[in-house]
Amino acid sequence: MSLSPTPYPQPVIDLRSDTVTRPTLAMRQAMFDAEVGDDVFADDPTVLALQKRIAGDLGFEAALFMPSGTQSNLCALMAHCGRGDEYLVGQMAHTYRWEGGGAAVLGSIQPQPLAQGDDGRIEWADIQAAIKPDDAHFARTRLLCLENTWGGQVLDAAYVADVTGRAHARGLATHLDGARLFNAAVASGRPAHELVRGFDSVSVCFSKGLGAPMGSALCGSRSFIERAHRWRKMAGGGLRQAGVVAAAALYALDHHVQRLATDHDHAARLAQGLGGLPGVSVQPPQTNIVFIDLSPEVLARHPQSVSAALAARGVLCLGSARLRLVTHLDIQAHQVDQAVQALRAVLG
Repeated sequence: MSLSPTPYPQPVIDLRSDTVTRPTLAMRQAMFDAEVGDDVFADDPTVLALQKRIAGDLGFEAALFMPSGTQSNLCALMAHCGRGDEYLVGQMAHTYRWEGGGAAVLGSIQPQPLAQGDDGRIEWADIQAAIKPDDAHFARTRLLCLENTWGGQVLDAAYVADVTGRAHARGLATHLDGARLFNAAVASGRPAHELVRGFDSVSVCFSKGLGAPMGSALCGSRSFIERAHRWRKMAGGGLRQAGVVAAAALYALDHHVQRLATDHDHAARLAQGLGGLPGVSVQPPQTNIVFIDLSPEVLARHPQSVSAALAARGVLCLGSARLRLVTHLDIQAHQVDQAVQALRAVLG
């Protein structure tokens, strides 16, 4: 009999996001044992260790521990751009669409959203056309933002090298929202530091696939991190004995990176189990996110919502005409099979 990785049983099969994971017993022990100080005074030894570790792992000079990925991206944008500057970003990118418009509201930075392909890439022709001339009529284009993974897909490395090189040649800085960067590394078989090559800064999240209860890190040059540190203070991100949660992130880096392959296998198993259902189109996943597109006929059978029908069977997910299901640390193989049974019963 295998034990649950969490300290208490999970009442439902929660596939809404990999943010729903709970600290394992071993991670909780690491948090309990953490040596702490005051991070606002920059003397929390565990936070300092985490920042040194993640900066070194990704090939940057420095890093800054942040309470959340949203704050990490926000501080990055404001460290790269000033009032009246502009960043180029995908129309559906997290830094544009899903972070409350923080760059515009708090940083007076103009987003210029651009069309994206199904794989998340923004074509260079569109980027080049959006770069504003040096004219007082226009915002100053300063930054290009990309995202990896994109909807669970790994951004093509050759594309990244090409577009970041061209951006730098045009005088732009580059930032990567790498919330699920380690999923991309495991899926591609390439070390994470290779996937961030060409970016001036990167934000990585510890509270998604890595299973920590909170926290992200922003990496970049020392001067960039100094600017971001000032913004973090203004945004209320200065924490005191933050080593308690930094210890969870360190534990995750040591123990939860390679196991992401299990989540990817579970996502593939989930997708395969739904094959052949009429009116149901399943995108083969590259990592831990499965998208399911439903026909109008399937939707018509569930006037409330498909997700509500699934919840009644103990499976939680997000979406309506397109469902998103995310496998993670707290999902085991037998739960994937149970989820497939529930999905086939509802969708079939």
